[in-house]
Amino acid sequence: MKLFKKALVLLVAVALVMSMAACGKKASTDTTPTATPDTSTSTPSEETKEPITIKFFSNLPDRSSGQGLLEQTILDNYMKENDNITIEIEALQDEPYKQKFQSYVASNNLPDIFHVWGQPAFFQAVMEKGYAAELNPADYESYYFFEGSTTDFSYNGKLYGLPRNQDITTIFINKAIFNDNGVKIPETYKELLDAARAFRSKGIQPLAINGRDKWILNLFFQDLVIKVSGNQQTIYDASTGKTKFSEDPDIRKAAELFKELVDAGLFQDSFVSADYGAAQNLFLQEQAAMFYMGAWEVGMASNPDNSEHFRQNVGLIPFPVVEDGKGKISDVCAWNGGGYAVSASSPVKDEAIKLLNYMMHPDNWPKIGWQQGLVVPGQKYSDYMTGNENVLQVAITEVLNSATSMSGTPWNDFNPGDWKANVENYIQEFAAGITSVDEFLQKLDSAVPQ
Repeated sequence: MKLFKKALVLLVAVALVMSMAACGKKASTDTTPTATPDTSTSTPSEETKEPITIKFFSNLPDRSSGQGLLEQTILDNYMKENDNITIEIEALQDEPYKQKFQSYVASNNLPDIFHVWGQPAFFQAVMEKGYAAELNPADYESYYFFEGSTTDFSYNGKLYGLPRNQDITTIFINKAIFNDNGVKIPETYKELLDAARAFRSKGIQPLAINGRDKWILNLFFQDLVIKVSGNQQTIYDASTGKTKFSEDPDIRKAAELFKELVDAGLFQDSFVSADYGAAQNLFLQEQAAMFYMGAWEVGMASNPDNSEHFRQNVGLIPFPVVEDGKGKISDVCAWNGGGYAVSASSPVKDEAIKLLNYMMHPDNWPKIGWQQGLVVPGQKYSDYMTGNENVLQVAITEVLNSATSMSGTPWNDFNPGDWKANVENYIQEFAAGITSVDEFLQKLDSAVPQ
């Protein structure tokens, strides 16, 4: 973190086990990216020099790497340019974040700017009930958001939030572990199954996944449905009651393949109890050959805290095709997920919107994030390519550019209400071997909103 001009309180809580810690504005760290973006079109007007405090609620507790570093860098820059602004940050891991968010909503006391997942399961009720401030679409005509990226941040034709990234599921791999053990990097389902069995025979954890968080299991299942059916709409038709999970042959086939992979030991030991950090650390410490996660982790290849050996050998592959399936390698599970909104009841709403607009200006989040190898932005970033992109950025860009179809909002986030909680519980039970294929599919049918 670079030198600051005024006090900043940084409250960081990690997975319910870390207490909030204060970070003074004089604190520094050598890993903070330097940037002097041209913000002539986005710097707030200096109408007042009265002290203003903006409360910022984030789901990025690691402020020293990845998106958390990017977020902190931009907020630091904003305070340097606006001497009267102090930004107070509270940052929690995803699941604790969701719990605290509900507490804020219940007390009608949301922070001025807050993270949102732009899917109906999370953001629709927030927009419906008037918790998020309306934004002016004209303000973002030159921000170059990708077509459709703001759809899930809108309600009844009005815009209430902005996306920060392009999200796409992928399998990160450690090439050295594959090469050293003579295991083929999988391109098909059978090769993925063979790899799981081969690594297990050598005492190596094949693939790390944070099963405790549940949602990642839903995404893995959706990837299988896409590759079996070749139709992005298949799982959504069942989710809305147009068809039935238990009667669709492609969904049933995907469930059978999912069970086969679990039974073969593809996922690490005790994966059902592993949270995000535990699963990722297993991969970062080169104790797992693969890691199933989203493109938001491209910063793994740039993070100097990761070993040089890891950074030299990390790569990624698209989700493998199913041999007798109808899906192509270029049919992907991709959407625009995380982003930001402003509280409609914020006492500093106008200033909060100015800060949001500054953050997402093309010279800030997309440019700094891309050039520092931290994100794949939800805005046009081709103008910011330098030729020094890390291997994961290059690979993700190739996957996105060659995609023949994209899913949109993940199926577990597709419906509002209890849908998300129910289907995530059901997939976890299924992955843990508590329910059979039939029971799993029947439970999904029972969860469909009537």
